Amino acid sequence: MPIENDGIMIILSSPSGAGKTTLVNLLSKLNNFEISISHTTRQPRANEVPNKDYYFVDENEFQRLIKNQEFLEYAKVFNNFYGSTRTPVINNLNKGKNVLFDIDWQGADQIKNNKLDYKLITFFILPPSKEVLFERLTNRDMKDKLIADERMKQFGRDVLHWINYDYVVINNDLNSCFKKIKSLIDAEISDGSKDYDKEFIRSHIEKLTS
Repeated sequence: MPIENDGIMIILSSPSGAGKTTLVNLLSKLNNFEISISHTTRQPRANEVPNKDYYFVDENEFQRLIKNQEFLEYAKVFNNFYGSTRTPVINNLNKGKNVLFDIDWQGADQIKNNKLDYKLITFFILPPSKEVLFERLTNRDMKDKLIADERMKQFGRDVLHWINYDYVVINNDLNSCFKKIKSLIDAEISDGSKDYDKEFIRSHIEKLTS
């Protein structure tokens, strides 16, 4: 059972390009919220800072961490490994910090299956449309549209996992999406009423996948 003064774990997942990383960064500015910095074997993007956005490591180092069972979760996504190390997460939770995870559905499933003694809230972030998602992907620091096309194909597979999350939030507008997530977190912490329309979400997903 979670201890009253412990922090909570908050997972944000999404198809690539739906905005989860930006939302995690906004949430991390709230009092008592910390980001779990992931290890990854991919190359840094132009705007990323090593040891702040990610711990960038080679595959040999990543495999060493796996062998030593240092990961709370890890997954291979688009031919690169990503993982969250256990010790800093547990230390922050025990200090009463709320820990934010920017991870995909594979990592989210692993954390849920670990059944740790901390409260867990999971969010799946969706774009308003496939057209908006493609535009966001092609505006990234990518070599060509082939990468965006690959990620659009993956989108149809990723979105199927929405059903395994506590909440699905549509990122129509970044500020509105942030406020929605924050209000749901606040309601979960206080056991208050939650403004959440699951049937609307289901209808939106049907449009995205049709």
